Amino acid sequence: MIEVIVGVVCLVIGAVLGIFFSKSSLNTKAKFIIDDAKKNAENLIEKANVQAESIKKEKNLQAKEKFLELKSQHDADIQAREKKMQEVEKRTKDKEHKLNDELSKTGKLEKDLDKQIADYAKKNEILERKQQELDIATAKKVEILEKISNYTAEEAKAELVETMRAEAKTRAQAHVQSIMEEAQLNAKNEARKIVIQTIQRIGTEQAIENSVSVFNIESDEVKGRIIGREGRNIRALEAVTGVEIIVDDTPEAILLSCFDPVRREIARLSLHRLVTDGRIHPARIEEVVEKTRKQIEEEIIEVGKRTIIDLGIHGLHPELIKIVGRMKYRSSYGQNLLQHSREVANIAATMAAELGLNVKLAKRAGLLHDIGKVPEQESELPHALLGMQWAEKYGENPEVVNAIGAHHDEIEMKSLLSPIIQVADAISGARPGARRQVLESYIQRLKDLESAALSFDGVSSAYAIQAGRELRVMVESGKVNDEVASQLSYDISEKIQNELTYPGQVKVTVIRETRAVNIAR
Repeated sequence: MIEVIVGVVCLVIGAVLGIFFSKSSLNTKAKFIIDDAKKNAENLIEKANVQAESIKKEKNLQAKEKFLELKSQHDADIQAREKKMQEVEKRTKDKEHKLNDELSKTGKLEKDLDKQIADYAKKNEILERKQQELDIATAKKVEILEKISNYTAEEAKAELVETMRAEAKTRAQAHVQSIMEEAQLNAKNEARKIVIQTIQRIGTEQAIENSVSVFNIESDEVKGRIIGREGRNIRALEAVTGVEIIVDDTPEAILLSCFDPVRREIARLSLHRLVTDGRIHPARIEEVVEKTRKQIEEEIIEVGKRTIIDLGIHGLHPELIKIVGRMKYRSSYGQNLLQHSREVANIAATMAAELGLNVKLAKRAGLLHDIGKVPEQESELPHALLGMQWAEKYGENPEVVNAIGAHHDEIEMKSLLSPIIQVADAISGARPGARRQVLESYIQRLKDLESAALSFDGVSSAYAIQAGRELRVMVESGKVNDEVASQLSYDISEKIQNELTYPGQVKVTVIRETRAVNIAR
């Protein structure tokens, strides 16, 4: 224990001594560090003072240079201002000199003007005196003439005015008649020229596309499959399409009968698909007809859009575009309606351009003039009035609406566009090969023309020639003289125009012939 206690005491004493010696050594090191820091601080302060002094000198030099620069610039501005002031002063003096010169010239002009005014007053006084003398002499002459002619001046003047008026009226009437004859001749020549140029410039297709009404089949065996058991297939097809399907003894053909060409086309395409596929039963028929109907509707819209793009027509109502597409499946006297409408549009546009009218409106009216021929439902209105109603309903231009309604004279023409559409329609329909007529109706039309001529007194015979475009009328020379022949030609043409229906125009020629016959024996 004693040894332990001694050891502990020794450790304590050693620790105390170690702490003491370590503090003394730390104080010595701190003293050295402080001395070094002081020396470094003094050196830094000295360097800073030197740098500050050099910066101060440099800034002073820069300030002096800037001052000298501003001073020289200021002196230059002052010199420029003084120079400008001298120039302004010089110009002012020049203006004063010029003004003084002008004032002196004005004084001279005033003197000259006063002199001219005085001369004018003297001349005017002399002229008035001469006028008075002339009036007195004229009055004496009028008095002498009144005594000689026993007419007062007013009476003579009235008689002279009346004579001159009658003479002027006669000359004016002759001049007006000459102008009217010349205008009519020129108008006919110009109209003929425009129509001929239009027909020559518009290319037309001779092959006319007709609406299909016959479905051809490869063999008669297919007819039985189309009819079906107890006729259920053909009844289903007729019910869905609305087309009457006639299966008779005609070899390798089935007739499709319907007033609506679109329905007829749907039935034809549906039959083609069913026969090609081979599966023909009511459910399949309904499915195929529905698909075909959608296809035809899309094709109608596509045809309408393609047509207006080809013709350069913009802003057409979607319903009118659809109606234009439906015209592809409609024919008039064997002439495809869409092709006819395109021809009318191009012809009308050419004629409008020649006459200086709106070409776009003419082309638009030409395309739409027969839209009343493709109604989805039957209508009692004529196709021109029905088309006019549709065009008005879908916001077409009033000139286009009037042209559509007036192209068959159902309403009054209110613009120059209307007769152009009427003429273009006649040109397209009347050209050779454009339309087809049933033989019976054609022969009946010729007979009607001849009967109309034969109904007049003095007519011996009548012949319709040139496909009904001309009527030759032979009259008895003993009953009809030359004057009556001219009147008879007019009366026959009026009767044909008022009572008969015909395309284009009919030329009526009355022939009167006198024969002297003797027999030598």
